[in-house]
Amino acid sequence: MSFGTWLHTKLHGERVGEDAYGNVYYKSQRMRGNRQERWVIYKGEPEASKVPPEWHSWLHHTTDTPIETKPRAWQKPHLPNLTGTAQAYMPPGADQRGGQRSKAADDYQAWTPES
Repeated sequence: MSFGTWLHTKLHGERVGEDAYGNVYYKSQRMRGNRQERWVIYKGEPEASKVPPEWHSWLHHTTDTPIETKPRAWQKPHLPNLTGTAQAYMPPGADQRGGQRSKAADDYQAWTPES
C-alpha cells in the first residue's frame, strides 16, 4: 500500500468489513458528488480477482451492503492470475511447448497464394 493510500484511509476511511481473503473494505466519511467513495486494501499482493462477488457489487455501488453468499458445490477456490508464470495455462501446440500439436482426423492444408 502506498503512503498516499494509507494516509487517505487514516484521515477519511471508515472500515466497513473484511472478506475471507483478509482484504479490508472502506468507505469515505464524506460524500463525493452524490456518492461515498469506496475502496479495498488488499492483504498481500494487490490482486483484483481476489475480490468476492458480494464485495465487488458493494464497491461498484450495486448494493449498499455486501450480501454474503455460500459457495456452491461446483465452485473452485480462488487462484491468482498465473499469466506470465511457470504455472500459466498453455494449450497443446503452444510455442512454449515446442509448437507441435497432435494431428486431427482430417488435418488441414495450409493455404499458399500460388495454389
